[in-house]
Amino acid sequence: MSFAAATVARMKKPEVFLLSDSTLRTVIDSLTPDELEMSAPAAWSRSTDPTLRDIVAAHVRDEAWVPDVLEGRTIEEVGDTWNGDLLGDDPIAAYDRAHDRATAAVVAGFPADLIVHLSYGDYPVDEFFEHSAYYRTFQAWSIAHLVHRDIALPAELVDAVWDLVMPQLDSLRAINVFPPEVEVDAGADKQTRLLGKTGFLFD
Repeated sequence: MSFAAATVARMKKPEVFLLSDSTLRTVIDSLTPDELEMSAPAAWSRSTDPTLRDIVAAHVRDEAWVPDVLEGRTIEEVGDTWNGDLLGDDPIAAYDRAHDRATAAVVAGFPADLIVHLSYGDYPVDEFFEHSAYYRTFQAWSIAHLVHRDIALPAELVDAVWDLVMPQLDSLRAINVFPPEVEVDAGADKQTRLLGKTGFLFD
């Protein structure tokens, strides 16, 4: 699938998900063992005093769930399959394996009218992809920023997320999906404006 060839108008939500997921993978794959031991913001995790290793663990679990979600399985049906330590001795390799399985599940296809069962409710599959794309896009930027690494999000991802988020930004902010807006210069590039509008532009 060629993301570069897709216009925002034609980009379907599964494609936005895959692009956001591959962007996050690029960031996670770049992390060093020392960086995995860095402290991460408490807001990123339910763990006490989380490290980036804890954040990667959460992403491994998130990726591991994707095939089950796309099969329409419930939390009760999956049970404790993805509980416990999924990282082993090589956290990045564990993440890559889970990412590969998630990608394969999306590419293999699923019913267009599928209702998926998430921890916060039942939703049409396209909404699952939309929610997941937001999460992955902003996590990619945030993790890279935390380890002091410059990141240019793919322009087509910025455009797609902008078009998905902006019409419902106020309602998403009202349910605490996004923090308060951060003012940016009027002439800032679109990535900076997206990060500012969604409150993800921070020092």
